[in-house]
Amino acid sequence: MNLSAKIAAQRAGGKILAQILKTIKQHAVAGTTGLELDQLTRELCQKHHVEPTYLKEVKNFGYALCVSKNDVLIHGIPNDEPFQNGDKVSFDLTISHQGWCVDSAFTMVVGNKGSAALKHLISATEQSFYAGIQGVKAGSHVGQIGHNVEQFLCSKKLGVVRDYIGHGIGRSMHELPEVPNFGSPKSGPVLKIGQTLCVEPMVSLGVIKTKVDKTDGWSVRLTDGSLCAHYEHTVLILDDSIEILTAW
Repeated sequence: MNLSAKIAAQRAGGKILAQILKTIKQHAVAGTTGLELDQLTRELCQKHHVEPTYLKEVKNFGYALCVSKNDVLIHGIPNDEPFQNGDKVSFDLTISHQGWCVDSAFTMVVGNKGSAALKHLISATEQSFYAGIQGVKAGSHVGQIGHNVEQFLCSKKLGVVRDYIGHGIGRSMHELPEVPNFGSPKSGPVLKIGQTLCVEPMVSLGVIKTKVDKTDGWSVRLTDGSLCAHYEHTVLILDDSIEILTAW
């Protein structure tokens, strides 16, 4: 593997992905639908000469963008139901640029009129990502990331979902190592220079047990119907620092 070529491709891809998601957020207003945003995503990917990885790698999903509304945590199917003010919605997108993948997700409130509890959930989920990446450096164990995420979210009285986790990323969307949002600092593989990881806290206002919607076979919900949030960036490990490749 040519490490410098990998890093250059993922850096460029990360900037493109950030630009696409920023545009998606601007268009996620009351009256817009998930299907419309999925179509916009496809058009933006074509414009920037990148491939939406869910269409390429994930069998039977059929969409470029995951749109997870209200009690859906992840893997939500875009549909034609218009967003309403106060809806919680998460967007998750992976793209491939010059054969290398990058992945990112964020959660927002449509119209920014959600409850105080929902706003606390979304803010704390994002903050927990930044707590997590304090543990990302060459020579550390991957468990340090999850330990940091878990400790932060516990301090905010929020539930850490354990059924789904972060991952390495490269030629494929999901690669080793697994990156849980919980654990002990000395657990898991040792991190290495040049690795790229997807750190992605998934957080609940209620229980942490999940179920897959039997209707569409994809949408992941909390078993008690709790509101939930998801935040993710692709992170590159350098000699003595890290770089968030998909930062806005």
